[in-house]
Amino acid sequence: MLIEIDDGSGFCFGVTTAIQKAEEELAKGATLYCLGDIVHNSMECERLHKMGLVTINHDDLRHLRNVKVLLRAHGEPPETYELASKNGIEIIDATCPVVLQLQRRIKRQFDANPDAQIVIFGKNGHAEVLGLVGQTANKAIVLEKFEDVRRLDLSRDIFLYSQTTKSLEEFQRIIAYIQQHIAEGATFRSFDTICRQVANRMPNISTFAARHDLVLFVSGRKSSNGKVLFNECRRVNPNSHQIESAAEIRLEWLQDVQTVGICGATSTPKWLMEECRDYIMQLIIDN
Repeated sequence: MLIEIDDGSGFCFGVTTAIQKAEEELAKGATLYCLGDIVHNSMECERLHKMGLVTINHDDLRHLRNVKVLLRAHGEPPETYELASKNGIEIIDATCPVVLQLQRRIKRQFDANPDAQIVIFGKNGHAEVLGLVGQTANKAIVLEKFEDVRRLDLSRDIFLYSQTTKSLEEFQRIIAYIQQHIAEGATFRSFDTICRQVANRMPNISTFAARHDLVLFVSGRKSSNGKVLFNECRRVNPNSHQIESAAEIRLEWLQDVQTVGICGATSTPKWLMEECRDYIMQLIIDN
């Protein structure tokens, strides 16, 4: 049996940087807190927890004083920085540079025209989206899917942005609809803020999934990016399974299979995909 790990899968630049910063701080021996899961992968979170990383939520943050807190790649709204300063908390800022640039663009637009509709194509409640909406005094409108475009007031100015990990195809559909229906005299501008390191994985993972009898997509089930990429795998190859760890792999999946492709999301560590490969090899030996 041939088992191939997709070279294009694994941590994106932003996640890699966040984990490196966490490991550097933990190596100093001091307690380090992280606001939210550092990555949407329970196995990687557990690995860092064993090294001493303590995951907290926003309520916990309000009660901390004079400690170090890491902000993950997703970014945070301005209120988080204000609270940290007030509580004497040292911020280790691991916000992805792509997200940070997007936050600044949205804030500049809001400051220049606070009465316009600032619209974000993204998932309500997602950490990155909360950070983006926070740049607009929480006034931005979030569209989760194409159908939500009908909530917009097409007689008023619209400035459209996107969460960095959303589907480029659906974003373009939203743009086309607004262009066709915006009222005469109203301004519409769209900004393609989708991260190409994520968007480019779609065609790559399609090709990868198509050339294998069985595809194992390794990803945390909370990962938005993981959901998009797994759905693409399954579209191309119905014999695709999403798993969070090697323990979920079932022997019957391997029956009459010549090639297995192992791939994952931008939040999937390489070591976890390798663990899945080794688990399959051991299953074959044992059976």
